[in-house]
Amino acid sequence: MNSSTTHTCAMCGLETSDHDRDVRFRLPDPVLNSPGQHLAEGSWLSEPDPNVATLMQIPGISPFVRALLPVQLEGGHELRLGVWVAIHPDDMQRAASVWNAPEYSALKLTGYLANRIEPWGLFAVPVDLAVLNPDHTPYCVSSPNAGLHDVLTREWSHDVLASLP
Repeated sequence: MNSSTTHTCAMCGLETSDHDRDVRFRLPDPVLNSPGQHLAEGSWLSEPDPNVATLMQIPGISPFVRALLPVQLEGGHELRLGVWVAIHPDDMQRAASVWNAPEYSALKLTGYLANRIEPWGLFAVPVDLAVLNPDHTPYCVSSPNAGLHDVLTREWSHDVLASLP
């Protein structure tokens, strides 16, 4: 079979490659909307490129950790959103101290979504994070917010793909 052949989903008409994919937010929304963004004086990123960074501290805004927000789609597909989560400064210190250590696999954090998640309109809602795979950033695993709880636990129509970048 030709590797350049595309396959169309019978459920929504999109290419199947649009289904099981990762979408990564470059910056947290509060940083994106701030003067100097991630280059503001006193800012710290775990990597110089925010597309690669997993931890970020922006003075006067918040510390942030990157997390994966899994969205289950009909037909067994999964969309993974690489979101930023605002966390407490003490949690940033704790996360940074274990990030590349064996203790990372037991890391659990709480925070607030720092990216607007469409089509659900979720932003600044509480979220619980846990490391499910030590080779990945933490996953969003639960939330007391009903809307985010639904995103994490329901299976969604492929229509949600149209609202993503």
